[in-house]
Amino acid sequence: MIRQGDVLIVPVEEIPATAEVVERENSCIILAHGEATGHAHKIKDQHAALFRDPKLMAVFLHVTGNGVAIEHDEHDTIIAPPGKHQVIRQREYSPGAIRNVTD
Repeated sequence: MIRQGDVLIVPVEEIPATAEVVERENSCIILAHGEATGHAHKIKDQHAALFRDPKLMAVFLHVTGNGVAIEHDEHDTIIAPPGKHQVIRQREYSPGAIRNVTD
């Protein structure tokens, strides 16, 4: 399990068969856009693919090769290891509501 800001990446056994490929933006995989700064958690490497399962409302990452770098302007670059992972946006509790952590 690895974390970069508000993005948590957890290993999983399989990516659901119902998951659909998410297209790259400007040749990058975008794991999450930052609401506060506009900076994105992104992967430039071609050894990764992002999937979204609309039924589960979940996002998955498949990494091949030796792993891929996840970059963000305000965080250290981290390496996602080879394998299948679920990408989770972390949330925080506020007395008025549960909301996504802003990054």
